[in-house]
Amino acid sequence: MDRIPLKAEEREILGKQVKKLRKEGFVPAHVFGNKVETEHVAVKAQDFAKVYDQAGESGLIDLKIGAEKVRPVLIRDVQVDPVKGATLHVDFYQVNLNEKVQVWVPIELEGEEPEVVKSGEAIVIQPMSEVEVEALPTELPEKLVVNISNLKAIDDAVTVIQMSVPQGVTVLADPEAVVVKLDNAVSEEAQKLMEEEAAEAEAAAEVAEGEAPAEGEEGAEGEATEGETSTEGGEEKPAEESQE
Repeated sequence: MDRIPLKAEEREILGKQVKKLRKEGFVPAHVFGNKVETEHVAVKAQDFAKVYDQAGESGLIDLKIGAEKVRPVLIRDVQVDPVKGATLHVDFYQVNLNEKVQVWVPIELEGEEPEVVKSGEAIVIQPMSEVEVEALPTELPEKLVVNISNLKAIDDAVTVIQMSVPQGVTVLADPEAVVVKLDNAVSEEAQKLMEEEAAEAEAAAEVAEGEAPAEGEEGAEGEATEGETSTEGGEEKPAEESQE
């Protein structure tokens, strides 16, 4: 992945006063790293959004501070307003291009959907959507890609050790951990529950059918029929007489 340029400005505004920077369209940030003195900077919010979308947390960025300094950095942390979604603060980690670093990279699935998935018998489950890797900053992958075309039957899976990884990159995860697999479209527990519910519904229907009155039988006990009388307040009244 090519190194992405991003301009930054040195800043002296700190603390609560950074609200002013945000109103002016800037995001306050820090640059830090091993044997590097922390530096306070600001980047344009619009420029940072484009770079972050492209680089993520594994893309190497050439952060140009002022007119002269250019620092190779990774985006280490981004604070976001939970309501407005605006970027509040960024931490840039300055790297040594000759020393390996550890970062998280996303795992992307590709390939034709297996037939058992198309038929509805199975579903694709991805327990790992990202994984931590170690590599030189210039060799960090933007993402790791897993092809699912070779998954044919339920329980077929791709593990960490089976992933295709670029040379110079080490995956820091259990080699036998499952990255993606095919599973039943309906779990055994759900299937059993559905069968139990169907059996209960069938039994309830049979009971209801057995209790239904046959044609011509009398109405429910206590119902007044034509010609019978009912009493109210000690007086007998015909049942069919309307009441106010």
